Amino acid sequence: MTQHLLQGRQEKEILWFQRRDALKAAAAWVAMGGLPAALAQQRSNIVQLNGDATINGNRLSPQQAIQTGDEIQTGPGASLVFVIGNSAFQVRQNSRLSVERGATLNAVSLLRLLTGAVASVWGKGVNRSIVMPTLTAGIRGTGVYAEIFADRGNRNYFCNCYGTVDLGASGQKQLSQAQYHQSFWADAEPRDGLYLSPAQALNHTDEELEFLARLVDQRTAWQIAGRKGTKDGSGRMTY
Repeated sequence: MTQHLLQGRQEKEILWFQRRDALKAAAAWVAMGGLPAALAQQRSNIVQLNGDATINGNRLSPQQAIQTGDEIQTGPGASLVFVIGNSAFQVRQNSRLSVERGATLNAVSLLRLLTGAVASVWGKGVNRSIVMPTLTAGIRGTGVYAEIFADRGNRNYFCNCYGTVDLGASGQKQLSQAQYHQSFWADAEPRDGLYLSPAQALNHTDEELEFLARLVDQRTAWQIAGRKGTKDGSGRMTY
């Protein structure tokens, strides 16, 4: 297993994809035809829910469907995996986020992360973004990990695990093109004159992104290339 550095999270929290129930849920989701079949059969788009979570302030059950416009909050020790359109999401414990509508009810135009962390894989599309307190990321077809570090004054962390992302923080902009985890800190106040600065790859794994990609019939850049890169958050692929 490929694991990046852990900061403020326990190993078991990022190994959710190894749980037998997670593997069975993913296999069932794929075998039953994914989101199109779920919509046609009026089934839930929740692949897995462990622990307590709420949707729009009410307790979330595995039988419910998450739609654009909903606000999700996970409790301590909780983990939530769901699919909307051609995008898949894994929400960490103690997280709060909303998904806003795109061109259709089943397309996400914006993921707004207020607390906690979320890993996500997005199919190709336009006019989609992730918004955090100090960072905005315009995304295309990509896999990313975003986290708000409450113990560091709500410092924002963002990893472009693969793909192309337009980053912005307090007027500073940067184009990130990565095949293997290019990571950034985003700060409300400049550090050494920068609002966006390089970071190491933290608190997520290759296998998580691979798991999410499979849910929406995709593969990660390193799966396609047949090789991985350095674990320093630079985004470089090894040869």
